[in-house]
Amino acid sequence: MADAKVIPFDDDRSRARRRPPARGGAEAAVRALPAQPAPEAAPEDARRAAAPPAEPPARGDWERRLAGGLAFLRRRVTGDYEVDEFGYDEELTDQVLMSLLRPLYEKYFRVEVKGVENIPKEGGALVVANHSGTLPLDGLMMQVAVHDHHPAGRHLRLLAADLVFMLPVVNELARKAGHTLACAEDAERLLRAGEVVGVMPEGFKGIGKPFAERYKLQRFGRGGFVSTALRAGVPIVPCSIVGAEEIYPMLGNAKTLARVLGLPYFPLTPTFPWLGPLGVLPLPTKWTIQFGEPIPTDGYPLEAAEDPMLMFNLTDQVREQIQHALYKLLVQRRSVFF
Repeated sequence: MADAKVIPFDDDRSRARRRPPARGGAEAAVRALPAQPAPEAAPEDARRAAAPPAEPPARGDWERRLAGGLAFLRRRVTGDYEVDEFGYDEELTDQVLMSLLRPLYEKYFRVEVKGVENIPKEGGALVVANHSGTLPLDGLMMQVAVHDHHPAGRHLRLLAADLVFMLPVVNELARKAGHTLACAEDAERLLRAGEVVGVMPEGFKGIGKPFAERYKLQRFGRGGFVSTALRAGVPIVPCSIVGAEEIYPMLGNAKTLARVLGLPYFPLTPTFPWLGPLGVLPLPTKWTIQFGEPIPTDGYPLEAAEDPMLMFNLTDQVREQIQHALYKLLVQRRSVFF
């Protein structure tokens, strides 16, 4: 099997969807036969009788899907696809990974998206969101929201914790989906390349907090994400997610078992581990993802990224904006499940 081609990060890949290069021989595109024009003076009934019977739309759509699927498999087998230097596979993400997540997004959590147009149509941007839910499904749903609803069809590149890249299978899928290690160097490189980057500064403190503290933002670290945005000169887009807190209500934490397994926490919920594998099934809550007004950073001098007071103030501003939006969405919510 041939190796996938690696593309440099500064090739403006994020501006438009790539299409695989045309190839000759058996893989050349099939051209449609030219249609014969009907005589201008022929009556309407005669033209209908002379025209070939129309192919049923369902069959034509099915054949196009089949042809597209076979072409996709051929490219995967032959290695005729591209990944960037972080391992991001845009074609696999668009055609497979997003398709797998979309039923969960549309049918199970019924996600409602607001303000996605606040993410710039081009250039870098840092999306900062709250984190919750025991398992990081909120990041994946946010990625689908940007992918499917942004007017410019942008892709969200998530910064993930070390643990994600230590797990078998999950590590490879995360790289293919565009995730990368949550470090300042990788984040700044992505932002300077014009990517939309997503970060959840609460980390494990947010995703593993008890149910009694739901929708109460935890500490946002030391403001490293603000420093990264200042150095790259990109706007910060606050994002508030409602609905994820209730999918696995965390009533307790088996700390001893977590230490033995090398996990940051071991959740005890109303269904896990009491129901075994069924306990892993999340509750079908109704979600809302709201992207707030961007906070510009390009007006600050270069040395601003080293100013601790400025970083503290901007971090606090982002945190307050997310928290305020969470409270507002909670007031507007009719029910956890509807």
